Amino acid sequence: MPTKLNFNPATDIPSLSGKVILVTGGTAGLGRETVISFAGRSPKHVYFTGRSQSSADSLIAELKTKHPETPVTFVQCDLASMASVQQAAKAILAQTDRLDIGNLNAGVMALPAALTTDGYEIHFGTNHVGHALLVKLLTPLLEATAANGSDVRLVWNTSLAYQIPGKRGILLDKVKTVQHDISPVMGTWFRYGQSKLANLVYARAYAQHHPSITSVSVHPGVSATGLVTSLGFAQRMFIYATCFNTMISVEECGWNQQWAATAPLGSGERQVESGKYYEPVGVKVVPTGMATNDELAERLWRWTQDELAGYSL
Repeated sequence: MPTKLNFNPATDIPSLSGKVILVTGGTAGLGRETVISFAGRSPKHVYFTGRSQSSADSLIAELKTKHPETPVTFVQCDLASMASVQQAAKAILAQTDRLDIGNLNAGVMALPAALTTDGYEIHFGTNHVGHALLVKLLTPLLEATAANGSDVRLVWNTSLAYQIPGKRGILLDKVKTVQHDISPVMGTWFRYGQSKLANLVYARAYAQHHPSITSVSVHPGVSATGLVTSLGFAQRMFIYATCFNTMISVEECGWNQQWAATAPLGSGERQVESGKYYEPVGVKVVPTGMATNDELAERLWRWTQDELAGYSL
């Protein structure tokens, strides 16, 4: 396996002059770190989404001090609500005529069994369906930006948890249920892993269906972000017990998605190749199990397009 990269956002991210960037889930954790890193590289504009206005205000205030020259805009978006996603897409499209980078960072993890407002299993609906709708609505703008000669990229955050579902893969016939028939002990992790498997294979399918746009998936690493610290005691202990020796800082956890959004394109080491999967930082890895299944990727693609067919702006 290639050696992991040493990565310093301040020196390794090139100038982002002229680029318009979107980071979902930018109010906290690695999304917040990514917004800060990108804002320091002179982009034309950074948009970030989230649910907390107060957290967004705090970040904007910090950026006005650190990088006052960079325009930064918060867009309210709850990925568990299709109506909210539509409104977010409308807000973005009303404010910019280009979009060069989309970091699909937001997500939920290890929640109790529940459905989204639109009837999807909460992890699958938030992590996959919500992002898929946002990207669908923004794809015409992404493609128009690419047609004007820009290097346009989508970076989908997945996780090593994509391995948890094993041979069961993605239970598309059950993603509109809370999946109570899954083991009560590992059920929440199965549901989370299923959504992360969806992120990984959908990124590859998107690359195939939209070749003018570079689309990759990344595992950010494991850190004590709000996703972890907000869990119940048993779930936190599971994370610490299985990942303690490999945990990294929240800042470092943002590096892989920042690298994937800005490193040179190509098929070699230290280069970004559309449709591929990367582990921290910048290590191209062939995923295992169902994540390599192109039939699953295409089946998820078709299912998703059917589900989103009724949504437009």
